[in-house]
Amino acid sequence: MLAKINSAGLSGLDGYSVSVEVDESHGLPRSVIVGNVSPSVREALERCDVALRNAQISMPPRRLTINLAPADRRKDGTCFDLAIVTGILRSVFLTDSFSLDAYGFIGELGLDGSIKHVNGVLSLVSEMKRAGLRGAVVPLVDIQEALVVEDMDIIGVEHLVDLCNLIESKERFLRYPREEAVQTEVHESYAVDFAEVHGQSYGVRAALIAAAGGHNLLLSGVAGSGKTMIAKRIPTILPPLSREENIEITKVYSVAGLLPPGQSLLNHRPFRTPHHTITTAALVGGSAQGGVVPGELALASRGVLFLDELPLFSKASIESLRQPIEEKQVIISRLNGTFRYPADCLLVAAMNPCPCGYFPDRNKCQCTESQIRQYQRGISKPILERIDLCVEASPVAFADAVSKDSGPSSAELRAQVLRAREIQTARFRGESKIRVNAEMGIREIERYCTLGSKELAFIGRIFQLRSMSMRTYHKVLKVARTIADLEEEERIQIAHLSEAVNYRGIEDQLYGTGGKP
Repeated sequence: MLAKINSAGLSGLDGYSVSVEVDESHGLPRSVIVGNVSPSVREALERCDVALRNAQISMPPRRLTINLAPADRRKDGTCFDLAIVTGILRSVFLTDSFSLDAYGFIGELGLDGSIKHVNGVLSLVSEMKRAGLRGAVVPLVDIQEALVVEDMDIIGVEHLVDLCNLIESKERFLRYPREEAVQTEVHESYAVDFAEVHGQSYGVRAALIAAAGGHNLLLSGVAGSGKTMIAKRIPTILPPLSREENIEITKVYSVAGLLPPGQSLLNHRPFRTPHHTITTAALVGGSAQGGVVPGELALASRGVLFLDELPLFSKASIESLRQPIEEKQVIISRLNGTFRYPADCLLVAAMNPCPCGYFPDRNKCQCTESQIRQYQRGISKPILERIDLCVEASPVAFADAVSKDSGPSSAELRAQVLRAREIQTARFRGESKIRVNAEMGIREIERYCTLGSKELAFIGRIFQLRSMSMRTYHKVLKVARTIADLEEEERIQIAHLSEAVNYRGIEDQLYGTGGKP
């Protein structure tokens, strides 16, 4: 008998529908699996055979042909095991059973008959809902993640015996226990606070502007001046996650296998800080043994990606950030398809002024001019132009370090960020793909960053003196727009432009005015 079972596979962050067809016929006992499958899928035959035997289910000698359709798409992973064994059971034993066409099956099968966790359950079940299925059968350990998808009948199974009881008859299927989604209130709590930062008001101000407008930030300064301290506290002032954002980052972490066991949603903004020895593929995503996997850019989406010691990252890794920074997504092209991952993160980077970290203090710094220049030039001008705020963190004075007076707290800064974000939400209500000032294109800049005659003359002189590129000029306007929003000013003023221009100082130091070294 021919049995058809619905399932789904992963392609990047999204799922795609798969139909598992199992045909049982007379002939020499032999099992074969076809449909453009990887070795991990082909090995499902061995897992099913041993699991059925260990579950005391005797298989009669039959010829089984298993097809995973569509055959023109590569299938990879172990998530098809549950659908395959369900198809075998229905084809061999349950010839007159009820229809399961409205349900999908995903899960890995252990040799002892246990149904194990698989990555990407949220994406897989979301695809089943999009395909019009009524529900899904998933591993019991993954049921809370699957229950995030609303209006789906989710059934969790823990063992092959549970699966047999489930599909034996329609009555048992309907009476099989369903679990409810665990409703947990999200309480954001952080172990750090901006109130702990002393003597870096300039850096804290830049972090506030970056969070308010979604601007990328580069912090430069001597070793120990507090760059990393500021970066680690930026998530504490970002707005709370929306449900859509929460689902998106949960999908990424689920596909990557990093979602904590039994947890339905991630519930906090990511903060990723990869080491400078990371490879380009690990940073932006690429091929791995299990297929194409998300990199640090995708894992930091909707949060903060902090690159400490930026010049020490490989040239290829730094330059690979150009397109994702602008387009807010990573596109990985391979022979078997194109994979897309989100990269909508706040890029925060830090660097020392020289390899030893003490320049310009020549009492401590022994680096030569050529060493300093070579170190700093690890960051190209096109990358600097894609970073909106470039801030130099000065050494902390002793009086500030021991002062009992605390700076603004994360709660106070977050309130300012929320007010600025509300202004931007109202401004971009008619724009489908723009949420914050940093995402404005040329058309939006011309519309929302209009300047008066005095402001235009001021920025015109700066443009000539610093030989700005058009990209840098647009960055300055967007940052000035955010500064005006923080002050709840409708129009951009000279003071806003002046502050925004000051955040381009590192670019001038590294490449000079007129683009000269």
